[in-house]
Amino acid sequence: MATIQDVAKAAGVSAMTVSNVINGHPNVRRETRERVLAAMTRLDYRVNVAARNLRKGRTGTIGLAVPEVDSPYYSRLAAGVITAAARRGLRVGIEQTGATRESELDALSLSRNRLYDGLLLSAVGLGQSDAERLTAEHPVVVLGDRITGGPVDHVGMPNQEASRAAVTHLVGRGCRRIALVCGETAEVDTSSLRHAGYRQALTDAGLPYDPGLVRKVGRFGLAQGAHCARDMVAGGLDFDGVFCVTDTLAMGVLRGLADHGVRVPGQVKVIGFDDIAESAYLVPSLSSVDPDHDGMAEHAVALLTTRIDQHEPPPRYEEFVSGFTLVIRESTGGPRGDTR
Repeated sequence: MATIQDVAKAAGVSAMTVSNVINGHPNVRRETRERVLAAMTRLDYRVNVAARNLRKGRTGTIGLAVPEVDSPYYSRLAAGVITAAARRGLRVGIEQTGATRESELDALSLSRNRLYDGLLLSAVGLGQSDAERLTAEHPVVVLGDRITGGPVDHVGMPNQEASRAAVTHLVGRGCRRIALVCGETAEVDTSSLRHAGYRQALTDAGLPYDPGLVRKVGRFGLAQGAHCARDMVAGGLDFDGVFCVTDTLAMGVLRGLADHGVRVPGQVKVIGFDDIAESAYLVPSLSSVDPDHDGMAEHAVALLTTRIDQHEPPPRYEEFVSGFTLVIRESTGGPRGDTR
């Protein structure tokens, strides 16, 4: 196996110069960098990541703690994080917290013992009152909507703005009685923010807010969405559109409407949120909000690696909110395929 000294000799430079090229040091001339990279390729030189991390006192692994690993949304997020981490030579250890406050606090306190250099925490059980408890011996970036502020960086999505856009789209397609399928909205979280966007879109359109059109579920699952739709139809609820706070709920709603012979989009139009991969392959295909999963994952990993490289706390912590795109498909009367 070629060594760094072999590469240096083949490229006609010092071992320090080869090290600077490997670590992306900016003060290396382009010609020199290209000569070193060519020598590395010719000799099939591989960076010994384990040895490099050992010298730096690191493991080269970051943690990702999510509520559940079998959720389409969180599996999509994990894939984005793994890809972003791999580009930086990092591996990812994944933990499931079960969406409980205690498990999320354990993820914070125990992740150092699991040899993570830093932790990405998707907080669902923790609330805003826990913000100051997010201190840890290593860098932490919080993902999600329940906590802002505190001694950590935060990466979230534009829940209210994107939901407002989704419901406005339904209004533009002729819907006037739009149901909302969401979770409990007592605290600031995904459901409450998307509920706020729903209400704002109704206000914008001059439509009244009817609490009878808001259906709350205990879990964002397929069965819950299907039950909700069946209940609305069987109960004689007058509605011509449905906004679901997740695609998984929306998929269940499509099933429940089909069970009662309700045509989508002919009689009722349906839109979800998250744009998971399965949404494009349903019949009808599901319109949804794409919250830029890969962009969020990339930004979260970039923030975490920056904090890992720093030796002192930053002067301020970052609050990043992703962009979003409406993906219009058949469930709201769009064409086959995507219209973004």
